[in-house]
Amino acid sequence: MDLSHLERPVKAGKCKRLGRGESSGLGKTCGKGHKGQKSRSGGKVGRGFEGGQMPLQRRLPKKGFTNIFRTEYNVISLETLAKINPSETVTSELLRERNIVKRPGPVKLLSDGEVSTAYTIRLDAVSEKARAKIQAAGGTVE
Repeated sequence: MDLSHLERPVKAGKCKRLGRGESSGLGKTCGKGHKGQKSRSGGKVGRGFEGGQMPLQRRLPKKGFTNIFRTEYNVISLETLAKINPSETVTSELLRERNIVKRPGPVKLLSDGEVSTAYTIRLDAVSEKARAKIQAAGGTVE
């Protein structure tokens, strides 16, 4: 290796060298134009700012209600019961062990799909149709 094979190090990109004379193209105003808010230091406009006009999110009326005490269920369907052995009791702990349910919180069983074998189910909530399908197949819901 000799000096003719040296290369300059690869950088993320050339940095803008501001204020280094008019001929550089980024002298004097440094690419910021003349006067105004955007040319000042710290002159950033916040998200939703409309130049002093009442912003849209404040002009529009508030609508609706969010219940902060709402319980959000982890939903599973009857189809997912096929992954579980019918001899085992279906509980939320078992579903978390098998990575069927990943998030924390209560688990609810819905009636999507069909069930042919008898399952014993002990979950936080079960829909009425799912309960009827399980009991029709000879299973129990506790």
